[in-house]
Formats: sequence, structure tokens, C-alpha cells
Amino acid sequence: MLRSLSILIALVILPLPAVAEESYDVVVYGGTAGGVAAAVQTARMGKTVLVLEPGRHVGGLTSGGLGATDIGNKQAIGGIAREFYRRVLKHYSQPDAWKFEKSADYRSDRRKAEDDAMWTFEPHVAEAILREMIAQANVAVHFGERLRRPDGIERAGAAIVAITMETGQRYTAKMFIDASYEGDLMAGAGVAYHVGREDNSVYGETLNGVQLGMKGHQFKVPVDPYRVPGDPASGLVAAIHEG
Repeated sequence: MLRSLSILIALVILPLPAVAEESYDVVVYGGTAGGVAAAVQTARMGKTVLVLEPGRHVGGLTSGGLGATDIGNKQAIGGIAREFYRRVLKHYSQPDAWKFEKSADYRSDRRKAEDDAMWTFEPHVAEAILREMIAQANVAVHFGERLRRPDGIERAGAAIVAITMETGQRYTAKMFIDASYEGDLMAGAGVAYHVGREDNSVYGETLNGVQLGMKGHQFKVPVDPYRVPGDPASGLVAAIHEG
């Protein structure tokens, strides 16, 4: 009994081991589809990157059941987003991917033969593809890491230099990206925000908020991506990349 009591006392008074600090070029908070895309692109640019996800899955709404989204003009989808949809097509081009219906019976308006991508998918397929992209880019992901509020953010001026999680783990980085849906990292850093939809007068907009009686696309003006309109040899305008 005395021996057991001595061991218990020793365990109580001994300090817990310090949680090691981790440092990266970029830390992405939120393993949503946007967070995965940001992390993969960062890794492809040769930078060290970490994704912190409070839950146990990556993909957010994309892997959480929203397998059919409003896209409109599919030619406007490029970059890593189109890469994802192309991987979806590759997956469903395999006969063994169809377990509950035949490929030929699938809705034709959602899947056209001339498309280089497929725009609808099952949740587990979306997450598997995103995890594959993460693995191929050697992106590290830590699950179960939620930002400690309200004192989990350290700043130097306006810049975030470190964040601490509810687990006590501290992460430093040259840049932080808030890819969560809640925006806790941005809010904690002092970034202004609105809850709900802001009024038209806030930013001088007319197409924000709830629009009633509108049909079709709101952006109908064709925009040429080339420096010289119509001439691919002239190169792409700034911030536009090959899909």
C-alpha cells in the first residue's frame, strides 16, 4: 500500500513533459477542400506545410456529402480544382467503381462523354482522392487539433507568428492560412468579419446577399485569359495559370 502511494505521489508531483514546438513555412488551419488545395500547392512550390484539422476527415463539405455542386460554366474551373474533378473521372472510369448502378445508367446531364472531368461523386471517393493528393505532395496533416480560444494566437504587429492548440501544441510559421468554415483563426487575429450577409452599402456591391427572381449566371461578360485577346502564344495574364 505504501509503495503504491509513493508511486502515485511521484506521478503527481513530476512535471509533465513539454510539448515540442513545430515550425513550417506555411500552416493551414482547416482540412477543407480549399485547405487541401492550398497545402498541396504550397508543397509543390517547395515549401514546408502543415494542415491542422480539428476533426478526423479532410475535404469539408466536399467529402461530407455535397457531391453535386452548382458549377455553371465548367470551362471556368481550373487549377487544382479541375485536377480533383479529373481524378474523379479517372476513378469512375474503372468498372469496379460502380457498385450500386451501371455507369451507362448514370444521369447523362451530370456526366457528358466529351468532358475531361466528372462533376459528381460519392463522399468516400472525394476524401480518398484528397488524401491521395496530400500523400503525393508529402503534406503533413495533424487531426484533432483545434485552435485554443481566446488566447491561442501570437502576433508580431499584424502578422501571426505562432498558434497554440487546445492540446497545448504550439506551431510557428512564416504564414498562416485560415481555410476553416468558421474563420476562428482570422477572427482571433483581429480580421474584421460579418455574421450573415452584409448589406449592399457595406462594400458598394449590388450582387451580394440574397437575390430574388434572378436566373442564370450573374457574370456574363466573356474574359479573355491571354495578354493579347485570342492569341494563346502571347501568354496568360497575371494570376491565371494553365489548368
